[in-house]
Amino acid sequence: MPGIAAAGSEVVIDVAPPPPKDERAPPLRDGYVWGAGFWEWRGHAYSWVPGHWVVERRNAQWIADHWEQEGTQWHYVPGHWER
Repeated sequence: MPGIAAAGSEVVIDVAPPPPKDERAPPLRDGYVWGAGFWEWRGHAYSWVPGHWVVERRNAQWIADHWEQEGTQWHYVPGHWER
């Protein structure tokens, strides 16, 4: 059984996510940026969440949901804006 730690909305697991699915972004949409799909941990397995439109913020860059490895653990990083 995979090891899981959750504090608030933080998800940490010792099972690597599968490779991203080949998902093509639709044509550009004025006022929006495309948030790529990602693997979401559902308690016992990963489930693919398709990409979606995110309302654009001027002077900021959208960082899509993703997983970061730290040692043998994987940390979920929710999509967010960075300036």
